[in-house]
Amino acid sequence: MNSTLLLTAPATPTAPALLVRPRHVDDVAELVEAYRDPDLRRRVRVPMENEADGLAWVEAQRKGWATGARFCFAVVEESFGSEPQRLAGSVVLKEVASGKPGAEVGYWTAAASRGRGVAPRALEALTGWAFDNFEADGLERIELLHQVDNPASCRVAEKCGYAFGRLLPAMPPEFPLDGHLHVRGRA
Repeated sequence: MNSTLLLTAPATPTAPALLVRPRHVDDVAELVEAYRDPDLRRRVRVPMENEADGLAWVEAQRKGWATGARFCFAVVEESFGSEPQRLAGSVVLKEVASGKPGAEVGYWTAAASRGRGVAPRALEALTGWAFDNFEADGLERIELLHQVDNPASCRVAEKCGYAFGRLLPAMPPEFPLDGHLHVRGRA
């Protein structure tokens, strides 16, 4: 894992700058806390109930970096006014392979950071990094998938230039509802 890699997203008039960096064990307590949010729990595939779950999840992300197939980043809001620096969410680039023209992104925002433009700013930073970093390997497009009951993800996709591609059929039990496929090509 490249623990020194740091992506940034600038502050807005109403929200702090973002640091987008690889995950590490210091994130576990804030991860477990973020996963207590019922809205987040409905959208994630892997439950996180306690520190052991958090440590296992962070280790799985480290292995993804080591294999070069999954690049998970913590999204951290810088200190802002009287608010301290805090974990704001997560972005991930997955299904990356040399010679494969497509990859997929995913993300979530912690409840306390919603409405501050975290997801689009972090996704934009990750998208730029992905195209810059994997262009020589043949990366031409990135896909963003979400279930139809998540209109916030449609707004994030649109803000970041991920065009609606098509409706995806439900695949229960993991994806009980139809979904949307959004795609962004290399500029």
